[in-house]
Amino acid sequence: MTGVEDHHRQAVEHLDESPLVPYRARARLLYGQWLRRAGRGRECRQQLRLAHEMLTDVGAEAFARRAAGELRAAGEPARTRSGPGLDGLTEQEVCIARLVGTGATSKEVAARLFLSPRTVDAHLRNIFRKLGIGSRRQLRDLPGLGG
Repeated sequence: MTGVEDHHRQAVEHLDESPLVPYRARARLLYGQWLRRAGRGRECRQQLRLAHEMLTDVGAEAFARRAAGELRAAGEPARTRSGPGLDGLTEQEVCIARLVGTGATSKEVAARLFLSPRTVDAHLRNIFRKLGIGSRRQLRDLPGLGG
């Protein structure tokens, strides 16, 4: 084990009990990237798989895509976990649908994703059309959104 690996392991262990899931997942992502570059496939896939799952669960789409790319580079396809009926949505629409499904307003979603509220509303209209629903309540009740 090298000094660099010690630092990665310490970060993962230190954050393992933290309620700050994005930081835990990012530590695993960085460790997995380091392991992949060190040629340690089995170990890197384990770290990257966990990172991808955690990042997907918290809606950190950009980091989840990064973890998915690292997994593919390590020879394992990343599993997508968009629920039934979500397959026709873009990644941005899935992200918005998940946030709205938790009860977030368009203004809150816009602030979180660095979009305008009007852009979020336009995405919502597309989401409603694609899913055949007409309200936020129906979106909230949709399985697979984690809301």
